[in-house]
Amino acid sequence: MEELAGLLRIRVKKGINLARRDSLSSDPFVVVTMGTQKLKGRAVENNCNPEWNEELTLALKHPNEPVILNVYDKDTFTSHDKMGDVQIDIKPFLEVHKLGLQELPDGTVIKRVLPTKENCLSEESRIVYHNGKIVQDMILVLRNVECGEVEIQLEWIEIPGGRGL
Repeated sequence: MEELAGLLRIRVKKGINLARRDSLSSDPFVVVTMGTQKLKGRAVENNCNPEWNEELTLALKHPNEPVILNVYDKDTFTSHDKMGDVQIDIKPFLEVHKLGLQELPDGTVIKRVLPTKENCLSEESRIVYHNGKIVQDMILVLRNVECGEVEIQLEWIEIPGGRGL
């Protein structure tokens, strides 16, 4: 088995102004994929502004593999309706971790990431030292849909004996 670089925790906080796929609302849930890994969150019924507050953790073997987040409308008797997708750009976040920064004052902004067409950010994202950890909060604009954004947070988890970044 290939040695892991570490774990990437994705806190899926909430959806903002998601598309309606049922008559009045949607029952949205997220699916995060990276390579062969596929993690599914819980559905929030009848809500186009769901608060998931879930943690999905990926095992990172190849840091260059794309991380894709898809939003679906849960349907009981038919296939789930797609409500958009994003590719999460984790490269700036991983680059900061390679610097090996430790013991910074709480709230220190290490790097600012500006929105581009490639990174799906709706606004500037900051990589911050918070409570002894480096985290990145992002609001991502969903692609392939008429509206909607998803708010997430990235956190890196070292594995004892892992090869690291």
